[in-house]
Amino acid sequence: MPSTTRRARRRHARSALHPETHRSGRGRWLRAAVLGSDDAIVSTASLMIGVAASAADRGAILVAGVAGLVAGAMSMAVGEFVSVSSQRDAEQADVARETRELATAPAAELRELAAIYAGRGLDPALALAVATQLSAHDRLGAHLRDELGIDPSSLARPLEAAWISAASFACMAMVPILALVIAPAAARIPLIAACSLAALAVLGGLGGHLGGAPIGRAALRVTIGGSLAMAVTALIGRLLGAAVA
Repeated sequence: MPSTTRRARRRHARSALHPETHRSGRGRWLRAAVLGSDDAIVSTASLMIGVAASAADRGAILVAGVAGLVAGAMSMAVGEFVSVSSQRDAEQADVARETRELATAPAAELRELAAIYAGRGLDPALALAVATQLSAHDRLGAHLRDELGIDPSSLARPLEAAWISAASFACMAMVPILALVIAPAAARIPLIAACSLAALAVLGGLGGHLGGAPIGRAALRVTIGGSLAMAVTALIGRLLGAAVA
């Protein structure tokens, strides 16, 4: 028994020196980066392939790709900023309301916090003691985390989401554009599609790895989705090109 206790203490000491890292902490920036990158490749490549399928020349395809890059990056930035700003506004409203309630009815809020802990399985007396001790340390933080599910250190950041989405979109939209630059005239569509799908597979696998999900499934999911988008726009481009001609 003593040796078991010593081993447990050593494990605890090691965990204190080397705290665990959790993948969910990456969610805020990872979501914006992956969304921007995937959308950049799919939308820009699909646009360029659709224009190429209409029998347009290389200059027109390049203009379409660059226009798609600029418009897409700006759209991603504005969309993420508006979306995350709405989330931030809701969080700040909850924080303000909880602050008012703690100032006007501290005893009731303490009982409410204790009831939350009791509902999770603690003895009522112990739940009250835990609520009292946590409130003495950080009363607002305890209520935000356990009553509202808000982590004060991880509030939504609109500007961060906006610039990450825009930068990732602009960078990854260069993949189909560079493929067009190096492609011979007879292989424009196949090379744009191949380079774009390869980049999507890599991004999908990387996103799966960073998020702790199966790499193969994540890569396959985005590759299939990208393939469908490119195929549909190629068909529409060919049909419209034939109709206009």
